[in-house]
Amino acid sequence: MADAPKDSASAEAESVKAPLHPKHWPVWFGIGLLVMLTRLPYSWQLGIGKGIGLLLHKVAGSRRRIAEVNMEICFPEKTPAERDALVRQIFIDNGIGLMETFMGWFRDPQWLAERTDFVGFDKVRDAQNNGQGVMLLGAHYSMLDLAGSLVSTVQRVSVSYRPQDNPVMNYIMERNRARLYDECLTRKDIRGFIRTLRQGNVLWYAQDQDFGRKNSIFVNFFGHPAATITATSRIAKAGKALVMPMTYFRKDDNSGYTVTVHDPLPIPSGDDAADAQMANDFIETQLREHPSQYLWLHKRFKTTVDPEMKKGSIYRKKK
Repeated sequence: MADAPKDSASAEAESVKAPLHPKHWPVWFGIGLLVMLTRLPYSWQLGIGKGIGLLLHKVAGSRRRIAEVNMEICFPEKTPAERDALVRQIFIDNGIGLMETFMGWFRDPQWLAERTDFVGFDKVRDAQNNGQGVMLLGAHYSMLDLAGSLVSTVQRVSVSYRPQDNPVMNYIMERNRARLYDECLTRKDIRGFIRTLRQGNVLWYAQDQDFGRKNSIFVNFFGHPAATITATSRIAKAGKALVMPMTYFRKDDNSGYTVTVHDPLPIPSGDDAADAQMANDFIETQLREHPSQYLWLHKRFKTTVDPEMKKGSIYRKKK
């Protein structure tokens, strides 16, 4: 088992004052309810997550449209009925993923670590023993936040993140991430990433969202051009790090989880486009095996090759 995260990170989180203005009290009340829900039996929490997912499938029309378009792009070989069923399951898995996020925030990681198979973490330790940093290349699989909590029980890591707009949620997330990780670095802190890797540490990083045309190139994802950031190659090169994909999925029988560190990818290769394609291909392979356990509610293809085409226009309903 890994050592506990650095005391400095926890101390920094403790120094941040909680937003206690009365206007934030409704959010705090909701947080209290969530904490109580995470004390329910595990199977009940999965059931609640499924119910949340089914409810959102009915009422969140705009998000359902995003998922439907993503399925049309990525799985054209499926029949409309098969894609509709997949969209429904995506909402279920993301609803469960929402409950799993709360489990990761508000429960001791050891509670679910006993239900988890950790595979391949010896590769990370071997690299560190040789003085080399490791970039764990993740993706927005539906149990993202819970995966971080579970990984913290076997491996010390630093993470990249995007601050939340809501001050209460941001406070909760920062406190919990500081409890679990060595460092929490904003996704723009490239120097921090490189420093962490050069020190022989582990950075968990994801490149699978559409951050716009700037700093991205278009490479295929499920056979469709997708804006993909190229920072992975540059960070790995500057940090002299190995790039190891990491996957995290709920088991098919809902008995627990499998978190796997895979063999290193040959990144950087000297060709940013080839590296971005390699990363996308890896994620695609995983999603063909677990198609519903992913954040398909995100507009992955909102930026198009045609600069004249308005961002996100492919997700609009056809008149």
